[in-house]
Amino acid sequence: MLQIMVVLIGVVLMLAMLLAALSGPSETKIQKRRVAALRERHSASAVAAVEAQLRRITNNRATRIDSLASNLLPRPALLKKRLDMTGRDWSLGRYALVSLGIALAVALLVYTRSGQLWLALLLGLLAGLGLPHMVVGSVIKKRIGKFNARFPDAIELLVRGLRAGLPISETLAVVATEIPGPTGEEFRAVSDKMKIGRSMDVALQETADRLGTPEFQFFCITLAIQRETGGNLAETLANLADVLRKRAQMKLKIRAMSSESKASAYIVGSLPFIVFTLIWMINPEYLGAFFIDQRLMVAGIGGLIWMSIGAFIMAKMVSFEI
Repeated sequence: MLQIMVVLIGVVLMLAMLLAALSGPSETKIQKRRVAALRERHSASAVAAVEAQLRRITNNRATRIDSLASNLLPRPALLKKRLDMTGRDWSLGRYALVSLGIALAVALLVYTRSGQLWLALLLGLLAGLGLPHMVVGSVIKKRIGKFNARFPDAIELLVRGLRAGLPISETLAVVATEIPGPTGEEFRAVSDKMKIGRSMDVALQETADRLGTPEFQFFCITLAIQRETGGNLAETLANLADVLRKRAQMKLKIRAMSSESKASAYIVGSLPFIVFTLIWMINPEYLGAFFIDQRLMVAGIGGLIWMSIGAFIMAKMVSFEI
């Protein structure tokens, strides 16, 4: 009886969410959108017209699944920014479908093995929310690492172009063509925005906000200060490239010094799960009551909480800001 009530409540909540998503935007949002459209229509600025055209193109590309996901998911703007940071063509709709599929698969697997509906729903929800978030974070971290590895080379190429007499806009286009990987892609995006009417400051700041790396922020601040105060831009960028290389070397030294502590933390943290899996494979009846007895379930949740606290403390102990 309890399981039937839980299923009915879940179905009602899902129908309510679908109804709220498909009912369309509120009147306040419609009025704000109309006011913004009137301002763009009667604005004499070319930049405002270009931004309005870009927004129209982006809205036309968005599918119905993306619109539904943007209404259902919490903080869709932040999630869209994270998906853009990956450099892949991942959309909100695809992310939502993958999260829902993982949640349903894990919940069904746990329910067939244990018969506990609440535990299956909880683990399915955690897996559906956590696994895609971890994958996106890992992809972003790898892409940012590749960008930072080639970024000093891009700055040195800018320095050579400036010393050869090329303007900064032309050197940015050269970097976009010559430097491979995420570094060239980001500079190509900056060059394309400048071609459609964006100023260099706005294009660079948008890229810096999307990347969120201190290295590119240093680059934007250096260009802004040099434009205000004057001076030799090539020499300033050469010094910046040297500072970024030394910063990367310091990070590698710290990673090497803390690798032993990280390896110990990984081993100690994974041992309970490895032992649990091995015992489950050898003697399933011995751990069969773990998903049925409420006392064992509470003890397992408490152990996971304490392990999470310990892992958080150890991660803070070996984390250093440069």
